[in-house]
This record gives sequence, C-alpha cells and structure tokens, in this order.
Amino acid sequence: MDWQRYTLVGGIAAVLLALVYQWNAFKEEHAPAIDQKTVVHHNQSQSDALPGSAPNTSNADQLPEGGSSSTQTNDGSGIPEVGSATQAQLISVQTDTLSMLIDPNGGDIVKVALRKYYEELNQPDRPLILLNQTRSHTYVSRSGLVGGNGRCTAGRPLFSSDATEYALQEGKDTLTVDLKQSQNGITFTKRFTFKRGDYLVNVAYLVDNGRDKPLLASMCGEIIRDSLEPPVDVGIGMSPFLGAALHTSEENYFKQDFEDITSKPTKETVEGGWVAMVQHYFLSAWIPAQDLTNTFTLAPAGNGLYSMGFTSPQLRIEPGQQGTVEASFYAGPKDVYRLEEISPYLDLTVDYGWLWWLAKPMFRVLNWIHEHIVDNWGWSIILLTVFIKALLYPLSAAGLRSMARMRKFAPQMKKLQEQYKDNRQKLAEETMKLYRREKINPVGGCLPILLQMPVFIGLYWMLMETVELRHAPWIGWIHDLSVKDPYFILPVVMGVTMWFMQKLNPQPTDPTQARIMQLMPVMMTFFFLWFPAGLVLYWIANNLISIAQTWFINKQVEAAGK
Repeated sequence: MDWQRYTLVGGIAAVLLALVYQWNAFKEEHAPAIDQKTVVHHNQSQSDALPGSAPNTSNADQLPEGGSSSTQTNDGSGIPEVGSATQAQLISVQTDTLSMLIDPNGGDIVKVALRKYYEELNQPDRPLILLNQTRSHTYVSRSGLVGGNGRCTAGRPLFSSDATEYALQEGKDTLTVDLKQSQNGITFTKRFTFKRGDYLVNVAYLVDNGRDKPLLASMCGEIIRDSLEPPVDVGIGMSPFLGAALHTSEENYFKQDFEDITSKPTKETVEGGWVAMVQHYFLSAWIPAQDLTNTFTLAPAGNGLYSMGFTSPQLRIEPGQQGTVEASFYAGPKDVYRLEEISPYLDLTVDYGWLWWLAKPMFRVLNWIHEHIVDNWGWSIILLTVFIKALLYPLSAAGLRSMARMRKFAPQMKKLQEQYKDNRQKLAEETMKLYRREKINPVGGCLPILLQMPVFIGLYWMLMETVELRHAPWIGWIHDLSVKDPYFILPVVMGVTMWFMQKLNPQPTDPTQARIMQLMPVMMTFFFLWFPAGLVLYWIANNLISIAQTWFINKQVEAAGK
C-alpha cells in the first residue's frame, strides 16, 4: 500500500515543519535581551593616574603606569549610570557612519554604534551596537601612554574637552576631537580624527614636554571584552568564530578563542601588525604604525574579561620639544576591500575557512556582478551560479554523459540482474562487459557531485562571511538573504528541483540504495530549512541548471544511439 506509506511520510514532514515553526517562535520569544544602557566605572583616583607623575629613575622621565585604562570588574556593584553627578560626562561623537561615546577618564571608547547597520531589519532608529559597556556586558577600546615598565591596563588620566558633543558637519570630510590634560609642565593632547564614510579612527597623542628633562613614552592600545556571544542566526552546521586575531611572524592570520587565550596567552613582536576582536560580520581592531616594530598580546584580563592589545616602541621627547605617536582603531563591518587597504592580512579576518582559495575569488566575482550587472545580491548569486556551472561544464559533462549512458542501458542491466540473480560472479562479469562495450564509466557519474561539493562548501562560508548580504533583500518575501526563508518556500523548491534532477539520472539497481535516494530530497529539504536564504537560492539555481544540462546531454546520448 504505497499510498499509506506516502501519507505517513507526508504526515511526518508536516509535523516536523510545525515543530520548526514552534522552535523558531520559542527562540525569538526567549532570546536573551541585550542590555544597551552604557555605564562607566572607575577604581583609581585621578591624581594617581596623571601622566608624568612617576618618580625619576634616570636622566629621562618615563611615563608611569597611568597613561591607559584599568581592567575593571563588571559585576554591577556601585556602577553609576551615564551622566550621573559622580562621573565626568561622556563625550558624544556623531559621523555619517559612527555614533561613539568617549569617556574623559582615559579617553577610552566605551560605546560604538554603526549607523549604517541596524540591530533589526528596517529599524534605522536602532543602529547596531558593536562596542558597549553595560552592567552585563563589557566591550571597550582603551589606549594611552606608558613608560618602559608601564602596563596598558593601569590607571586613567582625566582629560578635558571643549565640548561634550561633536558632529561631522555637512560639507566637511573630517572631524577632530581633542582631549587635553596637563601636569608638571607637560601637556598631553589625545586627538581623535574621523573621516566621512569610514570606520577607521586615527588616535594620536601629541606631547609637549615643557620640563627640563627628556620624556620617554610608548603608546599602547587594547580591546577589553567579555565572552558574551552576540546573537546570530546562521543555521545548522555554522558556528561563526568569536575571539581574538592578530598577524604574527609565523602566521598571517592567527586566531584564538577565549578558551585558548585563557589556557595559552600570546605575545608576539612584529613589524607593523594588527590585533583584532572578531565576530560574525563585524570586528574591531587596533592598527599601530606599520613602519615600527610593535608588541602584541592576547591575555586574560581578570574578572571574566580578555585583553587584546599592542605596545609601540618607546618615543623620546627632549626638553622643550614636541612629539607625536599614533595608531588607528577600526570598528565596523568586515569589508574585504577596506580591510586590505588598512593593513596587510587584516582582510583575513573575513574567515572563509580552509577553502578560502575558492571562496575569495568567488566573492570577487559576486561583488563584480553586483557592481556592474545587477544591483541585487539575490540575482547576483544566481548569475554567479550560472558562471560557476559554465566554468565547470567541460569537466562535469563527461560525468553527465556517463550517467546518461547508464540510464539508457538500465533495461539491459535489469535483464542481466534477473538472468544471473543467483550467480553474483557471473553478474559482475557480464555487467563489466556491458560497461566496456557501451563505454560506460560507473564512477564517472560521481564527478558532478565531487565537483560541486568543494564549491558548495566554499560558497557556504563565503556567503556566511559576506556582510553585504546582511539585511539584503531579493524579491517578495525574502527581505534578508543572510537568514533562513521565513516561510520555508525556498527549501521546499530546492527539494522539488532535487527530486526532478534525480528522475533524470539512472536509479540505483539495489532496492535499499534506491529507497535512500528517494528520501534524499526530503532529508535535504529538512536540513535546508535553517540555511540562509542566499545559500538555498544558490542551490536552487544550481539544481535548475543541472537539470537543463542533464536533459540536454540525455537527449544527445539518446539521439546518438538511433
């Protein structure tokens, strides 16, 4: 009773689909709320943190452990809210790309919101918050000047500024924010320079040594973060990397998750270099001067926090002279082309996995199609699929022809099975004779699949890491190609195209294998329910083109036999 079996399979599929709907609704309702209210806290007196207050140990003054941030606990005890009377007012900076809060205590960046990226689709009033310091979450960027033995996690100097609100004006391409602090004849200016359309901020220390002794200082910068994972919805089989990365003398892209940092802290000295905090689609990074030899560290910072930082070589400023030391801080999307411009190998933070050598050129082609042919990422994915299938066609055609011949001579093979069903050795001999006579390669049919798999995996990671697909629409109900189809229409269409493609290929002679192949479209449809719409769209286009190619070659083989 086949109809009973099919009815049972259909019922099971319906139940599974209903469970998927309920599970997604449950996840959305019970997703942990992210605290976005910024708070600041300090645990060291400002007088102790002023630069230049260290005792003399040589003929030159060295900055004490006071030019940079302190690692703080974030347990919420005694933490005043922003703007409270007990704390200096935070400095707000607005550009066309960034919304930033700077703490005058140390001049630390305690909040960064990306104005062109939203927390939720079509909600411009809720820009994506990348860095923030709240009662439940710490992710901040700190920088300072330190002496020879100084630590970048020591006390914080108190800076003053001309205003508490800065904005990039219309018609202007740059915005400069100066924070100043003076003591014992030394004037420190911490200067932030913002550029229109960019997520890269230049951070410079301008030091005027008005004392009668030389001053020695190094710039340090660090990213302090806890291990809280940002919310992601990337489907089955995908776990985006969350952790630190840097360029080392041995590896262009060396990464450690928080467990690795705890078990094996890293210290590396290289010329130029960078250190980054990497998450899905976005990153923050310190990029010191590329013509100097800098020291980078990844280490636990205590109280559940982790430090990713650098220290530049020491700068000597003679009496009555001025000196400048600077670095750049990036907080924004994983834009491959912009990251390539900023520093060598920084673009590797767009992590395509071990098939990067396939994924990277595929992204180049995809981006070119989007820029020059069609201004829609969904259609660009379809055109990329056409390009890939055309490129692989000479190789896959041989396998398709072999499968077409097997399909053509399937009746003869079935007769042989019936004739020699009790003699397996004779059946194998006669089958091989048929293969040789008709030039059939039974392994050749695997070639199209073998060719597709690395391309599929490489494209999978490429689409996962392509921030341009985040909140990018295609048509109709597909408003975001980076997440699953909300109505599961594309996975069902993919399953149908897979079923049609199977019908064009020869069916396995073994009954068990035949049943497994019949269930494959159903199983693949189920797995693809959670895959990003962009990836499912690629697979549908791939199946449709494969159906056309298989049908064309089948007709050729049939015509050649007449």
